[in-house]
Amino acid sequence: MRVHAVSDLHVDYDENARWVEALSRSDFTHDALILAGDLSDVPERLERCFDAMKRRFAQVLFMPGNHDLWVRRAPPEVTSLDKLAEVQAAARRCEVAMHTLHLGSVSIVPMWSWYDFSFGAPGAELKMAWMDFRACRWPDGWDTPEVAAHFLQRNEAIEPPPDGQTVITFSHFLPRIDLMPDRIPQDKRFIYPVLGSARLDAQLRRLRPAVHVYGHSHVNRRVTVDGITYVNNAFAYPNETRIAAKALVCVHED
Repeated sequence: MRVHAVSDLHVDYDENARWVEALSRSDFTHDALILAGDLSDVPERLERCFDAMKRRFAQVLFMPGNHDLWVRRAPPEVTSLDKLAEVQAAARRCEVAMHTLHLGSVSIVPMWSWYDFSFGAPGAELKMAWMDFRACRWPDGWDTPEVAAHFLQRNEAIEPPPDGQTVITFSHFLPRIDLMPDRIPQDKRFIYPVLGSARLDAQLRRLRPAVHVYGHSHVNRRVTVDGITYVNNAFAYPNETRIAAKALVCVHED
């Protein structure tokens, strides 16, 4: 069995959706796929992507990204928590897992996440530009750190896999800011406060993974830090061909 990973498919773009439909229906029938968030904020497109992947892979696992929880097309009383419930229902219908799966000697653990400004305080430019601040809607009184705390608290209940298992964890958001490469220009780093949470790294290390898969930044990377290999394989937007490989990546093979 192989474990493949991809994030940020953004199937709202026809080019990206066509890539999903063009994936082999015979090459991955014994394999698992990690979908590390940001498929679509349109429920029908998200479910279509789930269904397409489940037809190709023996097991599919998913954690939502920020785009998946946008409610910009929904009535004003609908919150992003309501949207999450809708996403979870679609995953159940398509038999896509949002919980730990033990697959032989491999345990794959989805981890909840959001950004909490532990990577820096948002500046005026970010507050104006970041779509989540308008496209997500949370219960009255919730600020961004409270949103992050709500999701990160869910990880406290995750049981460490049995000894001897190869553990792969995954999240949409970054667990540490030093995963961003040094080559990122200074004028692009204003976005760093909304990339993830340092608390997430402490949580995943409790599970002793060999590999952690993440998405969100759209910057493909594989780097080992203190014994854990961190992998970002974002498909990204159609024009982001220099930073995204536009292919599945295998993160484990028996």
